[in-house]
Amino acid sequence: MQAHRLSKSRFIAGWQCHKQLWWRTHEPDAPELVPDESLQATFDRGRRVGETARAYVPGGVLVEFPHDRVDERLRTTAEALASGAPAVYEASFVADGVFVAVDILERAGGGWNLVEVKSTTRAKEEHLPDVAVQLHVLERAGLRVGRIDLMHLNRECRFPDLGDLFFRTDLTAEARAMLPRVRQEIGAQLRMLDGPLPDVKPGDQCDSPHECPFKSRCLPELPRHHVSTLYRLAKDKAAELARRGCITILKLPPDYPLSEIASRQVRAVRANRLVVEPGLRAALAAWMPPIAFLDFETVAPAIPVWRGCRPYDAVPVQFSCHMLRADGSLAHAAWLADGAGDPRTEFVARVADSVSGANVILAWNASFERRCLEEIKASLPDLARPIDDIVRRIGDLLPVVRNHVYHPDFNGSFSIKSVLPALVPGMGYDGLEIAEGQAASDALEIMLLHGEEMPAGERAHLRENLLRYCETDTL
Repeated sequence: MQAHRLSKSRFIAGWQCHKQLWWRTHEPDAPELVPDESLQATFDRGRRVGETARAYVPGGVLVEFPHDRVDERLRTTAEALASGAPAVYEASFVADGVFVAVDILERAGGGWNLVEVKSTTRAKEEHLPDVAVQLHVLERAGLRVGRIDLMHLNRECRFPDLGDLFFRTDLTAEARAMLPRVRQEIGAQLRMLDGPLPDVKPGDQCDSPHECPFKSRCLPELPRHHVSTLYRLAKDKAAELARRGCITILKLPPDYPLSEIASRQVRAVRANRLVVEPGLRAALAAWMPPIAFLDFETVAPAIPVWRGCRPYDAVPVQFSCHMLRADGSLAHAAWLADGAGDPRTEFVARVADSVSGANVILAWNASFERRCLEEIKASLPDLARPIDDIVRRIGDLLPVVRNHVYHPDFNGSFSIKSVLPALVPGMGYDGLEIAEGQAASDALEIMLLHGEEMPAGERAHLRENLLRYCETDTL
């Protein structure tokens, strides 16, 4: 009797690493497998894209039972296949100890097309074992499969015309070529699961194609100032240095070639103190108050919802602005969109008002703010005048710090999340419920586009946390 059954997701985990699959199977309640808010947002985004894709292959029957009710899913699938329906969504099959649920099974002549839906904007190499294992199971279950398509988002689609929201990439030849390896891997995984934890050495599979949730179990905690934290040092070069015994920056050979920034990092680490170059004062003197300090937060929905937007276009829906006046006083302004309406016209007007009178508008990694504004102008050319007035005054504080300052606590990063607590003791992001940009973007998308699903109190609390996070950036 077979002790274990694979699912498609478990098979893909095992394709990446047998040890990961063993833990996923034998410790399904492991804390590493509890999705954080960011991963849950990714799951929810994928679910919404999958549900939307069904409308582009219409008339199908949905197999609605939960995935753990396998017998009901198999029975409902068989009934749907026999009904003559043009498509079956979430069609479920088991063969050779593997359970799969096909996103869209499309009737084609006397056979079927297997359609896998992804929320990406292109087909990737990592998608091949995904569709190949489904092909294997379907054909072992007796279906005739003619074509295998990856149905992914079309980056050139623009709202409101969503007729070309999806693009189908034919992976039939690649999937069929992979079948022998898939059959071999299924057997290897099932045998491995019946034994003890396999011995798999850490390697590229720890991060590719996705970071393993159990990575910390296999890799020791790195010492402070590990060579991998050296500014912009390639991963293979860091590994080579470590193999040579240069585990930390302190052990770098004195003649090791370094960029100017990395050299400053090494000096700061070896002296264990802040290093400031003489040119900093002159660089800062170029900006005279009044100075506006500006930060944007964006949403990038997979399925666009506002005019001219494409899948994953970053649309600013929140900003914070601190104004440093000539007398040294500080004023703060902030704005956060409310509801699913197009926020861009009001956003630009509010930003323009907040930065009015500023000689310069400083951002951290200002190319992001510039790009957001330029994309708004491309979609809404009527806003060109205020946008151009803002963009021409934008300066970037990041390269000034990067080219003149290094503190050992930067740990090779010039993210504001690393720089702030190192340069301003007592300030940082640790006490905030939302403490980084992707979390803010995920929260904004939920609140603005799916806020009707949230209780009013929870929505108000989330809004307050978003305002605090963005204000911390500009402060």
